[in-house]
Amino acid sequence: MENSREVSAQDRLQYRILTLTFLALAATGFFFDTPSGIAGGLLRIITDPDYLITDYMGVGGVGAAFVNSGLVCLLCIGLLRLQRVPVTGITIAAIWTIAGFSFFGKNLLNVWFIMAGVWLYARYRKEPFSRFIYSALFGTALAPLVTQILFGFGAPLWVKIPLATLAGLSVGFVVPPLGAAMMRFHQGFNLYNIGFVSGFVGSIVLSLFRSYGFVPETRLIWSTGHNATLAPLFLALFGAMFLLGFVMNGRRLSGLAALMRRPGRIVTDFLLLFGVGPTLMNMALGGACAILYLLAIGGDINGPTLGGVFTVVGFSAFGKHPRNMAPIVAGVAIGGLTKVWGLSDPRIQLAALFGTTLAPVAGEFGILWGIAAGFVHSSLVLNIGTLHAGFNLYNNGFSGGTVAAVLVPVIEALRTGSEKNVS
Repeated sequence: MENSREVSAQDRLQYRILTLTFLALAATGFFFDTPSGIAGGLLRIITDPDYLITDYMGVGGVGAAFVNSGLVCLLCIGLLRLQRVPVTGITIAAIWTIAGFSFFGKNLLNVWFIMAGVWLYARYRKEPFSRFIYSALFGTALAPLVTQILFGFGAPLWVKIPLATLAGLSVGFVVPPLGAAMMRFHQGFNLYNIGFVSGFVGSIVLSLFRSYGFVPETRLIWSTGHNATLAPLFLALFGAMFLLGFVMNGRRLSGLAALMRRPGRIVTDFLLLFGVGPTLMNMALGGACAILYLLAIGGDINGPTLGGVFTVVGFSAFGKHPRNMAPIVAGVAIGGLTKVWGLSDPRIQLAALFGTTLAPVAGEFGILWGIAAGFVHSSLVLNIGTLHAGFNLYNNGFSGGTVAAVLVPVIEALRTGSEKNVS
């Protein structure tokens, strides 16, 4: 039934842009390494237990990391086209997020187990897989569970393969119903809703692991020294994106200011509301601001931080823009300056980028509450990961959902009390 849906000319254009973007990303890998070096790097990436924080540039090399990201995205785009899914803001957010996390945690092997679990859920419900396609794409946040079982435990393959398959399918099966239920907790103020879900699921799975004596060690694989090469490359990419959006918008900036007045709470689909041109320009601004922030604080452009940059770019089609992100980043930065870690600490770099999941808080309640949300998030995100030991790649989504679930009711209660006092 879902395959009978017509794909519009606009959708074909959008798919063409996405395909060319990530084909170029994969091809760029060959400027950094030889084909044989990339093949060996991809093998190391696929066979690495890749829970947080695992920088694929450190595991397999820069070239292999680029190729892995590009190929995973091209396959996901193919899946969307096969299901005849129309391109909207959430489509762009999903693909760019997968691109980002395919630099540190998702690879050509581990994502398919989770997606297959979501497909089984759709079959169980006797509904089209296309209805749950975004749960499948975002649900790959838990992909490291699969590779940890396959390559991180000392057991025979005849035990590990069925166990990893069962784990991946089971996790994928429960993500869609939990995603709908968990939205109520944060009321749409956490853009990474599946990250919130995945945090709970990952915590349960980790508890099962530990009860059987499987305790993964903490890890930090974080490569450095790429800024001089990668910063100009991605600033040029985002410059080209802005120019393309400007041209597609009739060589006008109209619509961009109106877009930035939106609070960004789920569901705010900029592509449907404002069209391709303003959305592309906003995505380019988000990506460029993220790169410049990293350079300003002396941070590193590597696999994990590119994951953050790409996620900012993707969700700049679905809720984020510079106006509602800036207070969150400022709050994280204040935390980095006043607490026991610095702004260039790897986890604080990631907290500033991924913490923009809370951008709707700033968009809805103002700059000061946005700063407060970012400040609280900068502490919680560094501690909440112990619950799932890095098996949930969207750790900031888990933290952001928790911050929003606690902070938003408090804000609303204070605002209601203030209005009563005024009246």
